[in-house]
Amino acid sequence: MNQVAFGTNGPKAATLVDPATRPLDWSIAATDGRVVLRGQTVVVGLDSTSGDHVHTVRFDDLRPAGNYQLSVGGHRRNLAISDTPFATIKRDALIFFYENRNGIAIEAEHVVRPDLARPAGHAPDRATCFAGEDMRGNVWPGCDYTLDVSGGWYDAGDHGKYVVNGGISTWTLLNAWERAAAVGISEPYPDGSADIPEAGNGVSDLLDEARWQVEFLLRMQVPDGSRLRVPVGRFTREQPLTFTEVDAGGLIHHKVHDVRWTGLPMAPANDPETRYLYAPNTAATLNMVAVAAQAARIWKTIDPAFSARALEAAKRGMAAAERHPDIYAVGSFNGGGDYGDGNLSDEFYWALAELYLTTGDAALLQALRSSPHYLAGPIGDRATGDIGWNGVGALGTIALALSSDRLPEAERQRARQSLVAAGRAYLAEGATQGYGQPFAGPDYSWGSNGNLMNRAMVLGLAHDFTKEPAFRDGVVAAMDYVLGRNPLDQSYVTGYGDRPMRNPHHRFWAHSSDPAYPMPPAGVLSGGPNNTNMSDPVAETMRGKCLPQTCWRDDIGAFTQNEVAINWNAPFVWVAAFLSPG
Repeated sequence: MNQVAFGTNGPKAATLVDPATRPLDWSIAATDGRVVLRGQTVVVGLDSTSGDHVHTVRFDDLRPAGNYQLSVGGHRRNLAISDTPFATIKRDALIFFYENRNGIAIEAEHVVRPDLARPAGHAPDRATCFAGEDMRGNVWPGCDYTLDVSGGWYDAGDHGKYVVNGGISTWTLLNAWERAAAVGISEPYPDGSADIPEAGNGVSDLLDEARWQVEFLLRMQVPDGSRLRVPVGRFTREQPLTFTEVDAGGLIHHKVHDVRWTGLPMAPANDPETRYLYAPNTAATLNMVAVAAQAARIWKTIDPAFSARALEAAKRGMAAAERHPDIYAVGSFNGGGDYGDGNLSDEFYWALAELYLTTGDAALLQALRSSPHYLAGPIGDRATGDIGWNGVGALGTIALALSSDRLPEAERQRARQSLVAAGRAYLAEGATQGYGQPFAGPDYSWGSNGNLMNRAMVLGLAHDFTKEPAFRDGVVAAMDYVLGRNPLDQSYVTGYGDRPMRNPHHRFWAHSSDPAYPMPPAGVLSGGPNNTNMSDPVAETMRGKCLPQTCWRDDIGAFTQNEVAINWNAPFVWVAAFLSPG
């Protein structure tokens, strides 16, 4: 069960693994031994993706805050009820981003333990384009310029910075701020609520943190007038690449990372490898367009100069993407992930939506309405697909659904209805699961916990639009799952629960690899179970020996299961803020 706490007025459930086919008695006692609630389990039966025969224990009527003990099936477990069960998680989840900043020292005064402080990594982060042979034998021509792309966040366990993963992560943080404003609730991270260097500057700490990444995205833009030779069009993995000279001004470089993978552990400041920019492409460009347009809207009155700069970059980027709609992320390089995407219709939709909401340009609305994704949610007849770095269509619909004055009310309601329909489908999946999570599988992919948090975000929006308690209950069920209500009885969040994740795949939070390096801070979400890509040395030993929900190890070497990443902690922040308003 959730190893942290249950809300006084929220849903409360635990899962019992037991072969009994009849309901079992359970009781909950207060600290003085007095039984305060009794009931019987609900027999669920076989949970297919865990292999467990399970019962559900529901104790929603236990409301007073305090500490209790649940007894059922010969087991006893302590539990807590709290008015604010996720408030500290909300605080700690955001600090993940500060502690993964590039180009700035992580100072002892802003971290909870001295060993988490570190010198600035890659300061400055200056790089030219990769030139030479990639891992498939393609010879890349490089470029004649160098960019200072300092700032932003290290993506995951390595020191790379990837625009398509940074784009969705930044958008999610900014959306948490916009969503709060749209539904009329208080700022989720008011100035001074997060321990970051910018605290006290009169701006939301959430916006301050997100701006660190927005600035990086803007720096990745190709200078006007630059001509580059890049692959244009589609290529199979087996095909040798051909390069075409294009006017690349305004496009965005896909990523910046080391020429070779560094070992574990490795503090960013100790990284000995040369770093390169990798070729610009359409997907990266559209990510920047969407986020820069969103930022321009948010900062219009907060910092007009920054807003104008972001909007100018977004417009240049959109013009470049329309000029070159079919430059894909291809090639395979040592030292960093590929992040390739063969379908860019969702990126165009997302970017058009954000740019239209900021500018009100009628031509953009016309282009939006012609998109196959227009007003579609993750699930339905015109589905955009579940949210992920390579599935961003629903982000456009979310932005349009939250808008106040750019769309006719009927169209805005269609956007909301699409998201509500997706939320209902997620709840229906959760009703079939022994552990209650709003995801039925059958497989669990790389970053499954992040995927679950993205589903919880849609459920939260569905609650905003309908006020139906079941949608909020679904958000809680997703949070319960990552905090311990899962087949491994494991909290996937560092610092929280009786059995928290401790050994993430991360080059600095690498205490299990070298005691001179720190344990991770609290509030970091593990990628979670993964049975679809078991390519790391730890996962390879589990291949064919685990069911999907159980394919996970708390091991620094298990990068396909226990890596941490900005695009997983970002929806975790959104969900924690949703569950802890104010």
